Amino acid sequence: MDGGRLTEHRRRKGRRLVWLLSTLTALLLLVSFFRITFGDWEIAPLRALSLLVGPVEKGSPEGLVVRTLRLPRLLAAIGAGGTLSVSGVVLQGLLSNPLAEPYTLGIASGAAFGAAFAFSFGVPLTATSFIGAFGALCLSWFLARRAGGATTAYLVLAGIIVNAFLSAGVTLLKALADDRLAAIVLWLMGGFSGATMEGAMAVWLGGALVFIPAFMKGREMDALSLGEGRGALLGIEEGRLRLLLLASATLATALTVSRFGIIGFVGLVAPHLLRLLLGPEHRPLLLASFLGGGALLAASDGLAQRLGELPVGVITALLGGPVFCWILLRGNRR
Repeated sequence: MDGGRLTEHRRRKGRRLVWLLSTLTALLLLVSFFRITFGDWEIAPLRALSLLVGPVEKGSPEGLVVRTLRLPRLLAAIGAGGTLSVSGVVLQGLLSNPLAEPYTLGIASGAAFGAAFAFSFGVPLTATSFIGAFGALCLSWFLARRAGGATTAYLVLAGIIVNAFLSAGVTLLKALADDRLAAIVLWLMGGFSGATMEGAMAVWLGGALVFIPAFMKGREMDALSLGEGRGALLGIEEGRLRLLLLASATLATALTVSRFGIIGFVGLVAPHLLRLLLGPEHRPLLLASFLGGGALLAASDGLAQRLGELPVGVITALLGGPVFCWILLRGNRR
């Protein structure tokens, strides 16, 4: 009887996963259709599809709009949304904290500090963002180890300290930037208006770098999320697993931030809402979060463009702020 109930439970769970993944895929395709077709210059759907998959006449203005402007921007938004969402799943699982996202450990603030430094002093942007992000992670890890061990509580506290320090550093650089202030402020708010195919491929690479190791270590992450020290009882080297996945999430976030600026709350909203539907198992959650995060950010970018090319970070903050408060109040009631 118990075996039959377990089998039926697994079947229902599998059907729910297939339904959710199918729904998210359809939603992502629908958003992509609207982003490619509609804009300042509306192009008929069949014409837009032919421009994507077929040959394009040399010098065609429609081909230029679809292939050079809209397609890179769409791919960049989907890749960035999926990358940030998967990074949020990883951090929430490792830290056992539903409020964790790629900014909890100061990772994004480190990348932002590096980028602001690059704007101010004319050094390479991407490399400096990498250095800032990894420096922030190393500093958080060092502080946590010195304070009492690289455990969940100490890592979160260290991340808060590092984030506050680096945010102050970014403010200082903005104050000293003079004529470069506007560029720094706009970049920090995030946006895809200047997206290129190279930038889109960079964030997709970042997504692969965090998704693949997280998916391979999904079972170990499930054990780790049960509580501090539970993984060690099953033979899991918790410290090594945390370091591997934190480094992957850091690299992915740095790639995204260095290309398109800080885009907050995507790594919080999509993983948390999907976890309510799927449960805590990480492998299906990673798949769903990539699709959901990509659709969310692509739709937010479309709305930002419609409202006069607003920074997409403004839209995600307006959407994510209430969700953040809801998660906080929900946890407090429990």
